[in-house]
Amino acid sequence: MTGESNLFTRLDSTNKSYLRTKSAAPKHDSELGPRVIKLPEGAVPDYVKLTPFQEFSWRTLGKTVTSRMRPNPKLESALLQAHMRLRPEEYTAYIWMTTLIVGALALVGSLVFGGVLIAFLGIETGMVLIFSIMIVVLPIILTYVVMGSIPSSKAKTRMRDINKRLGAAMSFISAMASADVNIDIIFKELSRQPIYGEIKNEAEWITRDTELLGNDILSAISNAAQRTPSTRFQEFLQGVVTTSTSGGQLKPYFLQKAEQFEKEYKLEIKSQLETLGLMAETFVTVVVAFPLFLIVIMAIMAIVPGAGGNTDTTVILLWLVVGLMVPFSQFGFIFFIWNMTKESTM
Repeated sequence: MTGESNLFTRLDSTNKSYLRTKSAAPKHDSELGPRVIKLPEGAVPDYVKLTPFQEFSWRTLGKTVTSRMRPNPKLESALLQAHMRLRPEEYTAYIWMTTLIVGALALVGSLVFGGVLIAFLGIETGMVLIFSIMIVVLPIILTYVVMGSIPSSKAKTRMRDINKRLGAAMSFISAMASADVNIDIIFKELSRQPIYGEIKNEAEWITRDTELLGNDILSAISNAAQRTPSTRFQEFLQGVVTTSTSGGQLKPYFLQKAEQFEKEYKLEIKSQLETLGLMAETFVTVVVAFPLFLIVIMAIMAIVPGAGGNTDTTVILLWLVVGLMVPFSQFGFIFFIWNMTKESTM
């Protein structure tokens, strides 16, 4: 007992360094110095640059926008989801400047148009004033509304592209996971595959967060889930974080998601084919049969005296149907079907 007590006494008298847990965390930045970023040879950092007009708008209206603009989380989120490298203040200044220029041009055009109507056509001043106000107000409203919806429109375009390519990307991810590749390497390799479109860009941002900003992979994936415009891709990324933090295995999760997205894609294709069939039937009924019957009836009314009232009016309406209604309805259906098939094959 005396020898054992002496042994423990000698152990307690030391600095007990053997009992201390060594930290795997890096040293403080003051000891290590600045973080070293390795870029490929000849690569130049991609800085955020405004176009000359955007820079002019910011320099001219920047202070006014900053002082009067209210916080707009919706615009900020739309810009982030659309990958438009602009702050909300800069984009708002861009919208305001464009609207002012369009309003000035519309005012000049309305004055010229009103002067021509009064001087050469002799139209009343009241009617000219109404037309002039419409010429000024409508372009301003349309410009402001359209430019304000551009970020959300681009975000929706990215969302459609992500959803269309999600099944193929899941096959790639599950194949990499089956080879026991780490999750950060999987997203890094995914960011090098241009065939996956906007999913490649999302993977690039995850790799940027880990390699450039120094975030861990789960934090980078969580941030990507918050900024992605696709709800399906967001659920997948959140599932990756939940599975990893709860101690689950990612390989079965990736295989399950690949199978799920493949089935969902097949159902979407089937639904789109049914919609195309319905649109084809509608095209035959509305664009082919109805105008044909209408033209025949109006032609008979124009030929038979007293059948449809004024013959000249019937002829004018017939020209409008043949020259405007039929071509515009044809082009409208063609554009709608082309846009639908384009989205389904992205």
